[in-house]
Amino acid sequence: MSTNGAQAIDRAAQLLALVVESDEPISFTELAEETGLARSTTSRLLAALENNRLLERNSSGTYICGPLFALYAARHDPWSQVARLADPILQKIGAETGETVNLAVPRGDTVVQIAQVNATYMLGSRDWMHVSVPPHCSALGKVLYAFDCLPVPDGALEQLTKRSFATSSALKSDIATIRRRGYATTREELEIGLDAVAAPVHGRDGAVIAAIGVSGPSARLRGQLDEIGRLLREDCDSLSQVLRRRMRKESVA
Repeated sequence: MSTNGAQAIDRAAQLLALVVESDEPISFTELAEETGLARSTTSRLLAALENNRLLERNSSGTYICGPLFALYAARHDPWSQVARLADPILQKIGAETGETVNLAVPRGDTVVQIAQVNATYMLGSRDWMHVSVPPHCSALGKVLYAFDCLPVPDGALEQLTKRSFATSSALKSDIATIRRRGYATTREELEIGLDAVAAPVHGRDGAVIAAIGVSGPSARLRGQLDEIGRLLREDCDSLSQVLRRRMRKESVA
């Protein structure tokens, strides 16, 4: 390999590393400045990385990891691909409600949040990605209980607030309602002043594989939970269709 060829690979690798290691999408100008490369060279190398699916640009024109990274992640963690496919719908829900939006999946007998869109309001915006909560106190957890993704507990339940369910019989009664209307709600059951609503996401065979939830201050969400629940049902159905199409395409391939 010529010296010029090796140099081009080194420069392309440098650009790729900056995007992969960045916590946020990174702009063309930032990449050129960080590497010290000429803008023409930066443009040419970024185009090559895009053509080979190592990088791509999002709706704002900034650079993020490309489809090959998602494919690799999906083989080792299928939920990474689900989160990627769900992002446009999560963003849509966030724009429509202004509240925090989360995508969650079952893992054992717990709920794991795999994606979040932050609230547009300063009050009520919180990072739930690494917070573990009892599923019976969360709308996401209730959905996963209702559609047989999590084992429903028996006996007494932990009460985090006076509104939390104290017994499995009370939870099972709520589960019947959730199955009938297609979404779950919590009203100050996890924290005083926090309400939430969630709906199920279906996979290829129709089984529920995940849930999308909206949460925020009770003062803002009071009286809106049912309206948001109906909105979530529609958006979750849209995501379910996207996932089914992708799963069918992958099974054919």
